[in-house]
Amino acid sequence: MERYEIGSFVFSKAGHDIGTIYLIIDKSAGRLILADGKQKTQENPKVKNVKHVSWINYCDEALKKKLEAKQKVTDEEIKYAIKCYKHTKILEEV
Repeated sequence: MERYEIGSFVFSKAGHDIGTIYLIIDKSAGRLILADGKQKTQENPKVKNVKHVSWINYCDEALKKKLEAKQKVTDEEIKYAIKCYKHTKILEEV
């Protein structure tokens, strides 16, 4: 699995949004197009350099398939996927 592939999760390690979890919705020339469904939506995504994020070994397969097929992904789906990831991570720590 390529590290920074569409549908994977990353968290910001630099900038004012440090610690925020994002979904990679697209890539272009060493930059990642990111959305969290709240502050950074599909219509107004965050563009970040690869060196300013850390890769999370988690990928939402359903969203990945939709994004690769250029289908519409809603902000609610992104928020739900991030929420599920956070819940899974909490359960793993217990």
